[in-house]
Amino acid sequence: MTLFTLGLNHRTAPLPVREQLAFHAEELGRALEGLVSNAQAHEAVILSTCNRTELYCQAESPPAVGAWLAEYRRLNYREIEPFLYVHSGRDAVRHAFRVASGLDSMVLGEPQILGQMKDAVRLARESRTLGGTLDKLFQHAFAVAKDVRSSTAIGTNIVSMAAAAVRLAGRIFECIADQRVLFIGAGEMIELCATHFAAQQPKQIVVANRTVDRGRALADRFGAQAIRLEDLPGRLAEFDIVVTCTASQLPILGLGLVERAIKARRHRPVFMVDLAVPRDVEVEVGELDDVFLYTVDDLAQVVEDGLESRQAAVLDAETIVDARVNAFLQWLQTRDTVPLIRALRDNAERMRRHEVEYALRHLAHGDDPVEVLEMLSQRLTKKLMHAPTQALNRSEDDRHQLQALTARLFDLSDEKMP
Repeated sequence: MTLFTLGLNHRTAPLPVREQLAFHAEELGRALEGLVSNAQAHEAVILSTCNRTELYCQAESPPAVGAWLAEYRRLNYREIEPFLYVHSGRDAVRHAFRVASGLDSMVLGEPQILGQMKDAVRLARESRTLGGTLDKLFQHAFAVAKDVRSSTAIGTNIVSMAAAAVRLAGRIFECIADQRVLFIGAGEMIELCATHFAAQQPKQIVVANRTVDRGRALADRFGAQAIRLEDLPGRLAEFDIVVTCTASQLPILGLGLVERAIKARRHRPVFMVDLAVPRDVEVEVGELDDVFLYTVDDLAQVVEDGLESRQAAVLDAETIVDARVNAFLQWLQTRDTVPLIRALRDNAERMRRHEVEYALRHLAHGDDPVEVLEMLSQRLTKKLMHAPTQALNRSEDDRHQLQALTARLFDLSDEKMP
């Protein structure tokens, strides 16, 4: 059984590929159960965000898990294989720790990934696909992330997706305070974006969400209006800035809808940011002359600002990660010996019980207790020494290695040997 991570992220796969392999929150439980029930994995956790889809597994064969992923998504494995990476053993542990700490994120040091990873672990636990090994791995990962954030400056001067969106909007519009802003969705990312845009005091903020009550809860925080997604066809033309991030599997804003809105606006420009994976805005919308459409990948260059000034913090964080990887691997190695230790103790216990019963029978027949105790000690000693003595006598090619190991096991220093 091998501990490994199979996945793809913003560095290995473009957005069109990532959105094909992304998992909707509502299907993750079913996917986990399918991955384990098909005997492809003994333990499994699936982490799916806008920038990565990763399967953390305790399984026999990484290729079998990759084939399962392709089949689940009804794709040809050979088509997605070039975009996939596999980390095994030490590399898998190090990768998990780096992801939790934000060291592998598009936004270096961003804190959202830790919450997303905790959600993935919680769902795996609820789906009963989280075993002892992965549970311990992620508990260590969370502790490493906490240590990195408290001991280094990795989280300072972060240019987030939300801040990058505001910067780009400022390039299109001279003054954001004169613009009307529409947010589609009401999740954590939209909340973060709303906070950044609200600081620019735009003319109007509207939140459109499938669930009106949740949209209203967010809108009330910024003195904004909440509408239903069904209201978008009649309202879209009002907005100069549109930021969307939902969990929809199908586009929210299609080409026809946006074309009609642009016509109603008399071709005044619209700035759109699509942070969803799969995308909320049809790809063809970006080809319209009056639409400035940006995806998560388009924001990558902007969020790299400030990275150079944090290189020292990155080195500090990597040092912490490497040290904690060694600690986890030591625990893993210790755990591997537990079955052998248990079997060794059980074997010795069986010998002990057998000899005690044998001695009790002699005592019941009236034999001398001193002689019975002597017999008990001799018989038990001979049985315990039989297997190692026989192994030493039969050893040939590995004689010296076995002798050294036996001396170490029984604490036989040179002074103790005749």
